[in-house]
Amino acid sequence: MSYLPYELEEDDPQLNPMGLIVLQTDETIEPEFSAYFANCRAPIYVSRIPSGAEVTTDTLAQMENALPAASDLLPKVRPYKVVGYGCTSASSVIGSAMVERMVQKTCNVATVTNPLRAASACAAEKGVSKFALLSPYIEEVNDPLRRAFAKNGVTMDVFGSFGESEESKVVRISRQSLVDAALNLGSDSAVEGVFISCTNLRTFDALPEIESRLGKPVLSSNQSLAWHMRRLNDA
Repeated sequence: MSYLPYELEEDDPQLNPMGLIVLQTDETIEPEFSAYFANCRAPIYVSRIPSGAEVTTDTLAQMENALPAASDLLPKVRPYKVVGYGCTSASSVIGSAMVERMVQKTCNVATVTNPLRAASACAAEKGVSKFALLSPYIEEVNDPLRRAFAKNGVTMDVFGSFGESEESKVVRISRQSLVDAALNLGSDSAVEGVFISCTNLRTFDALPEIESRLGKPVLSSNQSLAWHMRRLNDA
C-alpha cells in the first residue's frame, strides 16, 4: 500500500451547518426538507431520536432524556447557529426551553428551535394570531399543544383532529383528507389561518392549494420549522 499526499480544503465561512433531530418513526420530514432547502447551499446534518410507535403524552415526555444522546451524534467539527428538533407535540409536552437546554448539553449550538416555536414565530411574522388547528393526535396530546401555543400568543379555539395515535398511519393520511379537513376548519370566520400540526403529515404539496382556496395563511410543522431554521441560520 502506498500513502498518497493530499490537501485539506477550508470550510466556507459563509455556509453555516444546520442540525436536525428527527423522530425514529418519522418518514416525512427529511424528504420535505429536501424540497424546502433545495436552493440552500448550507448543509443539514441529521440525527435520529428514539420515539414511540404511538403518540401519547407519555411517549412524548420520554424523549426529553434522549435528546442529549441524539444531539451528541451530530458532527462536532463546527459550531451550529441552529438545530431543529422535529416534533411539534413533544415540544409542547417537554417545553421549548427544556428542549433547547437538553440539546445544548452535548451540541455547540446557539439556538434550538422546534415546530411549536417556529410556527409561533411565523405567525407573528404574518401578523396572525387566531388559527384553526388540524392535527392527527388524540385529545390528550392536543390539549397541551393548544395551551403551549396560547402561551406564545397564538389561540386555537377552532380545532379538529384525525384522532390517530399510530405514527405508521399518520404518515399515510391522504393529501385529499388533509385538504378537505383544513378547508373545513379554516372556513370558520373566527380564524385568520390554519396550522397543520405534525412533522409526519405529508403537507408540502397540499399547502399551496389550501392557502389558495381559503385565502388565509396556512402553516404546517415542517414548513414552519424549515422557515425558522433558515431565518436563524442566515441571521
